[in-house]
Amino acid sequence: MAALLLDSASLYYRAYFALPETIVGPDGTPVNAVRGFLETVAALVRDRGATGIAACWDDDWRPQWRVDLVPSYKTHRVLEEPDADEEGEEEIPDTLAHQVDILRELLPALGIPVLGAAGYEADDVIAGLAHHISGPVDIASGDRDLVQLVDDRVTLLFTGGTSASRGGRPWQVMTPADTQAKFGVDPRRYADLAILRGDPSDGLPGVRGIGEKTAAALVQAFGDVEGVLAAAADPQSSRPMTPALRQRLIEAQDEVRRAEKVVRLRPDSRWSQPDLTVRPQPGAIDLAEAWGVGAAARRLIDVVT
Repeated sequence: MAALLLDSASLYYRAYFALPETIVGPDGTPVNAVRGFLETVAALVRDRGATGIAACWDDDWRPQWRVDLVPSYKTHRVLEEPDADEEGEEEIPDTLAHQVDILRELLPALGIPVLGAAGYEADDVIAGLAHHISGPVDIASGDRDLVQLVDDRVTLLFTGGTSASRGGRPWQVMTPADTQAKFGVDPRRYADLAILRGDPSDGLPGVRGIGEKTAAALVQAFGDVEGVLAAAADPQSSRPMTPALRQRLIEAQDEVRRAEKVVRLRPDSRWSQPDLTVRPQPGAIDLAEAWGVGAAARRLIDVVT
């Protein structure tokens, strides 16, 4: 069994769009995302087992230090209305925003710690926890950035895309071998591929004219981003480096190095001794019942205790 780290935003967005808003609480408030989140976690625990669980949170979904490096970072997700409460506020559907607040209150009551850090995203928290947990780790997320953490000890349970439904489960198990087969690179080199290729979902432009196959070929041939840039600077470099790629990489090298600091996840020492023990609190089911998700909460508690 492994520690289970939840990319909370990824899971509640997925649940929100997967289940109808006709799932409501006693007062008529939609709770589809809350119910789907709890059901997903219960299914993960039943299938994989868990020695502990953490709901990793975006205390800052778009950290300023990342925006300073790459101004386009997640720009397309920013709320544009002039009366937004806060500049840079994330655009969240009206019927989801209150459900995020419900989860933030309900998860600790169910005994699942909610962990975040000022100025960091959930991905960064997951990286820190995964680095410091001594045993096996499962990460549940639809964010491909987390592929870079996969190794012989860390497995990504990928909940995004149609392939995640294989085998009747709402996730695809990603091990080092699976990563190599899917992306053509070792997971340790996935970040290098993403930096070169770019990622429109995060507003990362990548290098003009370099798609996933070309990025994978460059990483396979020259190693990390610095190796690829060094090959671009060397007129004697062989294929897959071409004159056109060489020129594009030289022109984009400053942007590539800034993107590298944005894409790579780095462990943080604040998570050196995480306690992920699930300890449901008295009254947790009453709170869940008040929101109309009592049955889902009971199923979750049954599998984690």
